[in-house]
Amino acid sequence: MRILVSGGAGFIGSHYVRSMLSGAYAGYEDARVTVLDKLTYAGNLANLAPVEATGRLTFVRGDITDAALLDGLMPGHDIVVNFAAETHVDRSISGAADFVVTNVQGTQRLLQAALDHDVRTVVQVSTDEVYGSIEEGSWTECEPLLPNSPYSAAKAGADLLCRAYHRTYGLDVRVTRCSNNYGPYQYPEKVVPLFITNLIDGRPVPLYGHGRNVREWLHIDDHCRGIQLVLDKGSAGEIYNIGGGVELTNLELTERLLDAFGVGWEMVERVPDRLGHDLRYSVDSSKIRSIGYAPLVDFDKGLDEVVRWYRDHEDWWRGLRATTS
Repeated sequence: MRILVSGGAGFIGSHYVRSMLSGAYAGYEDARVTVLDKLTYAGNLANLAPVEATGRLTFVRGDITDAALLDGLMPGHDIVVNFAAETHVDRSISGAADFVVTNVQGTQRLLQAALDHDVRTVVQVSTDEVYGSIEEGSWTECEPLLPNSPYSAAKAGADLLCRAYHRTYGLDVRVTRCSNNYGPYQYPEKVVPLFITNLIDGRPVPLYGHGRNVREWLHIDDHCRGIQLVLDKGSAGEIYNIGGGVELTNLELTERLLDAFGVGWEMVERVPDRLGHDLRYSVDSSKIRSIGYAPLVDFDKGLDEVVRWYRDHEDWWRGLRATTS
């Protein structure tokens, strides 16, 4: 079996590849993986180093918007899992164009190449942010898409293209929408690694606005197991929310990280709120739970392990800090 993983050198994609090639997913112990990644600032070959020696990994540097590249690369692959995306909300606010090109046009070209070369299944990795913001309750997969940032709007556009390719052409496309991820190898512009690395260096952490924004947290390993479950047991044309079941305000998350370092609120720097900042995200994961999903990583234990990972892997993140300042 051959699997093409686009965006496989990034945070989530590389975890999926490492898990796949380490034998974490039953029935895929002999699978061969091709990683296609543009290696933008957030893509890092070091993320794949732990599985280079398996002999089952092929890396191709390239862009999913490159139709000719995809046409030459796609033949012979049975499955495509698409992690490739521009993902950081703040970057999308300051410059939306790259998000539209990669997330919308890139997804369309990937879908077309999969259709042209008889790929069996495509899994599109999306986000709960396509739903917008919810004051109470949780989103099911039937909720309307009401994105509020250029990033989430571009991801919503990609999701709609996936629906269209399934309905129009019969392509087996399955979409996952996850809540906020945390884990090792996450680029230090995101809130958890940003706060951890700042605190390691004795620097204050920047807290947006009032800090009452609520996010649902999902460990990267639980997320990737959910993606694999959708690949194994999901249905063509369906959407699956993947949540971690732990909702925290940004104040509560900040407090946990301050406690992990034994420091107080004097290490918090209040900064102006993000434009269009969604107040709350929460997904209903009943659908994926019905096919066997359950988050396994306890949040507090998982967060402690992530703090320890960044303490132990300064060689991985310290050189990246300049691009987040």
